[in-house]
Amino acid sequence: MTSTEREIERFNRFGAHNYVPLPVVIVRGEGARLFDIDGKAYIDFLSSYSAVNFGHSHPVLVATLKKQAEKLAVCSRAYHAEELSLFCEELARLCEMEAVLPMNSGAEAVETAIKIARKWGYDKKGIPLGQAKIIAMKNNFHGRTITLISCSSEPRYREHFDPFTPGFELADFGSLDSVSQLIDSNTCGILVEPIQAEAGIIVPPEGYLRQLRDLCTEKNILLLFDEIQTGFGRTGKNFCFEHETAKPDILILGKSLGGGLLPISAVVTRRKMMDVIGPGHHGSTFGGNPLACAVARASIRLLKEEKLASRAERVGQKILTWLGESHLPSVQEIRGKGALVGIELHPSAGGARRYCEELCRRGVLCKETHDHTVRIAPPLIISDDDLALAVKQVIDVLRSTQ
Repeated sequence: MTSTEREIERFNRFGAHNYVPLPVVIVRGEGARLFDIDGKAYIDFLSSYSAVNFGHSHPVLVATLKKQAEKLAVCSRAYHAEELSLFCEELARLCEMEAVLPMNSGAEAVETAIKIARKWGYDKKGIPLGQAKIIAMKNNFHGRTITLISCSSEPRYREHFDPFTPGFELADFGSLDSVSQLIDSNTCGILVEPIQAEAGIIVPPEGYLRQLRDLCTEKNILLLFDEIQTGFGRTGKNFCFEHETAKPDILILGKSLGGGLLPISAVVTRRKMMDVIGPGHHGSTFGGNPLACAVARASIRLLKEEKLASRAERVGQKILTWLGESHLPSVQEIRGKGALVGIELHPSAGGARRYCEELCRRGVLCKETHDHTVRIAPPLIISDDDLALAVKQVIDVLRSTQ
């Protein structure tokens, strides 16, 4: 039995089977490269769903983590912490907002945003108690808590987990008319991903985000953007909404905010929205801990200093150009913005999983989503050589795998 086989067998025996991983056991990461238990190197073309925008083990982030861990890692919210106040200021300024509520996971941040929107609806808009409604989008992915699968349309996320949280209605993503038809006097928020990543990198029609912004302003509804996967440079802007100057009322962040080292998420909004949350309304033992805040502050600095949004735009242009010029018969459509690309295969291609498995054997790690789409999202610091090598392998596999 090889080392890889041994560890996979160990996990299959003792771990929960809630993922179907590729048959590789990773033990180390550096930049855009990952290394398995047998020493083989891979190009990371997934970035942990955008959690590793800065690359693996970025020296500045690792040094920050070590320094803060030796100083203060966790501090009860019963006290003030310097790193927390600095983090809130720096993230609020980056987002051109006024207030930050930190959490840990992306799902927690979305739940937090929903709570803020509902309470705002009751306290400020005058919606009758128990009647607040949020419009979400079909095929969304906001997380897998009971509340978040309650606003999902994906049967695999929902089956045998009911009863669900009420208060959600689903519109067609990309259709302003579909959203408009669901709005009534009890609508307090519209929750949307600027690009639906988990659904297969679904990019809405140009102008859609701006139209949502105008609609929410007109109807006195909060616009909530889930930028957990699209934020921090991934799409060629610091945040995806900046492509259309469609600033949300509530911005939801996570994943890469933690620099690929540890979890931290945040809800960022204006003061008048945030102040509907008072003592006892919400909280988290580890939310905003000094260790995570220090790393997040370093991530914010690196985002600007290393011009990662511009780098993502260049990376994405190269990927889309190279793929488009290849005229691959197995490919039905190529979608993307910045360094977030989806390759949708024809149903006759036999599903995306086998292509990802062959790429794994060739030293490129990416993942299928929704059966027929290969998702590509490399670390934004990937070198031109690694990028060209990985895309060449993708093209060769899509052309040759039968």
